[in-house]
Amino acid sequence: MTPSLTIAIDGPAASGKGTIARQVALRYGLRHLDTGLLYRAVASLCAEEGIALEDAVAAGERATRLVPSDLEREGLRSAAAGRGASVVAAHPSVRAALLRWQRDFAEKAPGAVLDGRDIGTVVLPDARAKLFITADPDVRAARRWRELSETRNIAYRDVLRDIEERDARDAARSNAPMRQADDADLLDTTDMTITDAVAEAARLIDGRLNR
Repeated sequence: MTPSLTIAIDGPAASGKGTIARQVALRYGLRHLDTGLLYRAVASLCAEEGIALEDAVAAGERATRLVPSDLEREGLRSAAAGRGASVVAAHPSVRAALLRWQRDFAEKAPGAVLDGRDIGTVVLPDARAKLFITADPDVRAARRWRELSETRNIAYRDVLRDIEERDARDAARSNAPMRQADDADLLDTTDMTITDAVAEAARLIDGRLNR
């Protein structure tokens, strides 16, 4: 049986990794999973059910009961859900519960593109191609501010602070910290349009797949 094709795309918030991952999945005929939604869903469910986000045991237990429909909950793209996700993602119990979920998704034919923060290092260490997408924090904050401003009033400085705090939490956690895998290609989208970023991502991935 031909093994499934897996592509890992990591990077910080608002770097463009989600948009790039979706376009890459379309290009290669693969399924796509935004793994950040898993953590956002766990945080949302914990908040709804009165589970403290800092309670690693309870949050981990809740993560074991996550189902696909939970990823369609309203509000998962909100700033609050993002902050909650960063808190529960620091718990080894939550990460362990969701690790199998992600790998099961990726292993189904024809394969998948997963984007997150530890895909190339932990979830899919043997992925055929890996990208680490980044951009200047000010640029990322501006992107996220424009997105959030479409639905509510929010100050740019608050978005920038949230971006910087999430970066620090994600990079400093002891379990599966956000970092570039040794065999991942770096793609800085600071000065790129999304069209150019997707084209460059495809070029890098093609280079890996053709080796």
